[in-house]
Amino acid sequence: MKFPYFYQQMLGFLSVIIMLLTISVFSIVLFARNTAIKGTENMLFAYAESIVDVNLSSDQLSNFQSLLGNQGVTFFVFDNDGHLIFPDLPDNIETRVVPDEEDRLKSGERVSLTTEQADLYGNPRETAYVYLPYFNKSTSNYSGFVAVSAPVSQIERQMSELKRNLFNAFLISTVIAIIMSFVFARYQVKRVNRLRQAAHMVAEGDYDVRLKHRDRDEIDNLSQDFNKMIQALDMSRQEVARQEDRRKTFMQDAAHEMRTPLTTINGLLEGLEYDVIPESQRLRSIKLMRKETKRLIRLVNENLDYENIRSNRIMLNKHALPLTEIFEEIQEQMKSLAESSNNTLQLSVEEPITVFADYDRFKQILVNLIKNAIQFTNSGLITVTGIKTDQGTQIRIQDNGIGMTEDQLKNIWDRYYKADISRTNTKFGESGLGLSIVQQLVALHEASISVDSTPEKGTIFTIDFPDPDKN
Repeated sequence: MKFPYFYQQMLGFLSVIIMLLTISVFSIVLFARNTAIKGTENMLFAYAESIVDVNLSSDQLSNFQSLLGNQGVTFFVFDNDGHLIFPDLPDNIETRVVPDEEDRLKSGERVSLTTEQADLYGNPRETAYVYLPYFNKSTSNYSGFVAVSAPVSQIERQMSELKRNLFNAFLISTVIAIIMSFVFARYQVKRVNRLRQAAHMVAEGDYDVRLKHRDRDEIDNLSQDFNKMIQALDMSRQEVARQEDRRKTFMQDAAHEMRTPLTTINGLLEGLEYDVIPESQRLRSIKLMRKETKRLIRLVNENLDYENIRSNRIMLNKHALPLTEIFEEIQEQMKSLAESSNNTLQLSVEEPITVFADYDRFKQILVNLIKNAIQFTNSGLITVTGIKTDQGTQIRIQDNGIGMTEDQLKNIWDRYYKADISRTNTKFGESGLGLSIVQQLVALHEASISVDSTPEKGTIFTIDFPDPDKN
């Protein structure tokens, strides 16, 4: 059964208030009754003490009887055997009263009780009784007791009046409670509805909605978390859109890069098939096809590499590698590529040092960074240096190329990002994955990489590889 949250809140508030009022009313009535009975008992004990203080003189007792009788109070004096000695009663009335607590009286204890049985005259009603023992002043022996009683009808009348007043107060409080419950419930439900409406707006695609909050309670905390969630969703949406744009750009670039070599290969194959290529040009055609094929393989491998690294499907086999030997290999490998752009490539190590890394992946990091430097440098100098630090080994790749702006630096690690779109179709085939792969490989080595660049002055990449005992 559907039960709106507003009514749940209102019923909850109202239930608590009515329960508190009910408990309070019963507690007040019970406390007032017990207090009234206790006050009556104290008054009756005071009368009993006054009776004992007059030494049970018949004249004085008669005066007390007249005085107390006007107040509805009766008293009786009994000897130590429980026989009535005052007042004188007709023979047809029972004159012997022996309370159940007679042993307590003999020990000097006061006794009080309230009963609904007949009083000493045989009249059935609720009556308060007190029994006060008295003793012989010379021998201190138990001599009897004084019984004083008074009906509690007056107390009942007072309690009835109190109950009526409390009932009226209860009704008024209930009406006020209903109104206050309505106000509080509406206030709370209004706050929840604000959250619901905001969530609906977000579901409709509005990510600019924000909820005001004052950090007062859990709903305010929920509103604050909701705002953070919307901000995160908005950033995620923007990132997805940005990645989608880059993916589309990459697909266009990849298609273009693939189409060019495939067109070249297809044309050469058709020429060979129809024997339109001279014999002297066939070897050159085959070499050209191999070059274009390598270009396609490189493009596919870069994507596979990135996905494998990002999915942690690559295991590193790290060793202490001699940096000088690796630099010599890379110098030989990249020399012709640098010279094709009129660049000078210099790799140097200050002293014979080692780097703790995976051989293949370490070379892949350096090759990607050097290719990146060559691509954005023309007729310049590219230097790669290795030095030993307190924590491990530091590699610096520096060029004096076109450099990058601060906005470009923020995005260079993103997949498919290209700092200079105009250089998409270089002979190196920039796919926008090289630096993303570098960052992932550096992280796998538990190393760190930083970049510092100035437009039109150049870029410096710095990588710090920790020693094994520093990990």
